[in-house]
Amino acid sequence: MSAVLDHHDHDHAHHDDHHAPTGWRRWVFATNHKDIGTLYLLFSFAMLMVGGVLALLIRAELFQPGLQLVNPELFNQLTTMHGLIMVFGAIMPAFVGFANWMIPLQIGASDMAFARMNNFSFWLMIPAALMIVGSFFMPGGAPAAGWTLYAPLTLQMGPSMDAGIFALHILGASSIMGSINIIVTILNMRAPGMTLMKMPMFAWTWLITAYLLIAVMPVLAGAITMTLTDRHFGTSFFNPAGGGDPVMYQHIFWFFGHPEVYIMILPAFGIISHVVPTFARKRLFGYASMVYATSSIAILSFIVWAHHMFTSGMPVTGQLFFMYATMLIAVPTAVKIFNWIATMWQGSMTFETPMLFAVGFIFVFTMGGFTGLILAMAPIDIQLHDTYYVVAHFHYVLVAGSLYAMFSGYYYWSPKWTGVMYSETRGKIHFWWSLIAFNVTFFPMHFLGLAGMPRRYADYPMQFADFNALASVGAFAFGLAQVYFFFFIVLPAMRGQGQKAPQRPWESAEGLEWEVPSPAPFHTFETPPKLNAAANKVIA
Repeated sequence: MSAVLDHHDHDHAHHDDHHAPTGWRRWVFATNHKDIGTLYLLFSFAMLMVGGVLALLIRAELFQPGLQLVNPELFNQLTTMHGLIMVFGAIMPAFVGFANWMIPLQIGASDMAFARMNNFSFWLMIPAALMIVGSFFMPGGAPAAGWTLYAPLTLQMGPSMDAGIFALHILGASSIMGSINIIVTILNMRAPGMTLMKMPMFAWTWLITAYLLIAVMPVLAGAITMTLTDRHFGTSFFNPAGGGDPVMYQHIFWFFGHPEVYIMILPAFGIISHVVPTFARKRLFGYASMVYATSSIAILSFIVWAHHMFTSGMPVTGQLFFMYATMLIAVPTAVKIFNWIATMWQGSMTFETPMLFAVGFIFVFTMGGFTGLILAMAPIDIQLHDTYYVVAHFHYVLVAGSLYAMFSGYYYWSPKWTGVMYSETRGKIHFWWSLIAFNVTFFPMHFLGLAGMPRRYADYPMQFADFNALASVGAFAFGLAQVYFFFFIVLPAMRGQGQKAPQRPWESAEGLEWEVPSPAPFHTFETPPKLNAAANKVIA
């Protein structure tokens, strides 16, 4: 481009590049990967709060037996919207925010490959979020079919169901655009000398996650489009009255839904694979095996979907296949756990907040993994299906999994983002408060499920009262911990309050992101860094 500009123009263009636009234009027209990453993270935190309020309404209703606050119909709307908002509004956008911020910094790229598409993929989420949240105010209230949107319930819902379908289409388009951007950036914009097998683990996990997203988001789009045509255009895909099959919906949905679970955890594995080596002061044990394990999880995630459907009348042969396939996926996951533990083994460990969240993640995620193995057994799952045992299992994997990894990543990288160090005392308060409140909330649900308490019910008999009261108290404590995190850790950092962060806040951290000043300048790596062939160290 500079060849066509005369000298004066070129200076002017280059000069403009270095000045970030100011005011609202900077954010509305953002094409800088750091600004877009920040927008994603703030959006996802806002949605976490909205989804959290719905969860607290659910827990307030379940605090004691009998109907206290909401009627059963509204209760079902709350459970449905809590699930949709947390999955599509909180966890997925947060990881895309981390990807936007960190991948260009980690691979030595100047920005994401498609800057304007990056902006578009973020702003698509705003109308989708408004539609989802606004569905509570539509005639008949929000969708109440569960976050899985099973037919025939979806065929009987009011107009808010159509709004929900439209919103999911938009969110899916946003995810696909973000994924294309991440894949092209990683494959084409790495610094010279950075081969794929020298790439940071976070970039690897996101590369694989992006392929998963492109593979499965259209499947979800197909399922909800068929639901839409059943509702309005006289088709009978899922309507038995016209020869349709509601179980077919479950197959299509879970073919999307199970890889989706790994979409929400693989980037978390990437973050933990950076934090653990830094605070153990050792290289990551078994880098290549981590890459292969991540790829194996992605491939296996496509052949385990029907373990969600053991009670749908599946033949025993099918149950056996999906049972063994599900148990098989525990192997690459265990490889990762062993690698993190081996990295910590005989390391010179210190427990700053990022490491606390990383160790908390490994401990609680492993518990969630074991309950997943239990649910993989068809005969046991038939007893526990749709009970609170399942609720406990997936919250151990997703809240203590995805969310703890995000907190770990926030504390680890925020000095690079904001230029100020967070308060270590406040970070530790946030960690212990979250860990204890989380376990008080979800551990009792295992016992409720084993005792037979079904999920998505607004009322329950007296024998479940004590554990439900305990879980509700824990849930409110957990919610407050995240409010504390925002007001006492995130806001001061955004305002620049606190001790100035050095370029390398963690002396043992490795990677290109620690080669730029703190806070990271608006533009980084305008000329790609040259890497030492032996390690990802900048030599020029």
